[in-house]
Amino acid sequence: MSESWQAVERNEIKYMLEELKQKVYEANMDLPRYGLVTFTWGNVSAIDRESGLFVIKPSGVDYDKLTPEMMVVMDLNGNKVEGDLNPSSDTATHLELYKAFPEIGGIVHTHSSYATSWAQAGRDIPCYGTTQADCLTKEEIEDAYEENTGHLIVNEFKRLGKDPKAVPAVLCKNHGPFAWGKDAKEAVHNAVVLEEVAKMAYRAETINPRIQPAPQELQDKHYLRKHGKNAYYGQTTLK
Repeated sequence: MSESWQAVERNEIKYMLEELKQKVYEANMDLPRYGLVTFTWGNVSAIDRESGLFVIKPSGVDYDKLTPEMMVVMDLNGNKVEGDLNPSSDTATHLELYKAFPEIGGIVHTHSSYATSWAQAGRDIPCYGTTQADCLTKEEIEDAYEENTGHLIVNEFKRLGKDPKAVPAVLCKNHGPFAWGKDAKEAVHNAVVLEEVAKMAYRAETINPRIQPAPQELQDKHYLRKHGKNAYYGQTTLK
């Protein structure tokens, strides 16, 4: 490849990364806007599949001080490619999910209160079917905790035969929720939905401790009308 073409390629990657940093910044700022984080307890990342680079929030930076320039660029080998700050402490979990689920383009981790309460209780959220990862062993916690969290999520989805596109969130026992989507914006959307479902399920059980899950045919109807091959929810002429 000539030096001129190399320069063009470098400029294209630089431009792509600047765009991705802006999108990841905006998605991170959506977390406090939707009430999903307290202090700095959350992070969003997004990946460019062509280059194999992903952008993630820096560790421990207050949201009111966050800027697009602070976002950290990582590769899929866990190397920091660009950025003056340390990446999120959950970077290794994001990394494992990106490697295992090539169809996802953005990931969110929060400690949103209702979803995290279900996770800490070690329970699935009834009726919605969010998968719950099992607890890490002592050895997994002491050795690469964040990376092993990612492995655990991936292994649990494989064990249950779950499609990460159909089940775009998980509750990690004694930790909290992770959600993902085709990009950072959709990942935040799924994290918001997860928190609302967790909140409604908690309230429903409080109102009626004997409550039973909705009939399977009703669950299927509501899922397929929006996601099935003959989906009819929403407008086909609007984007």
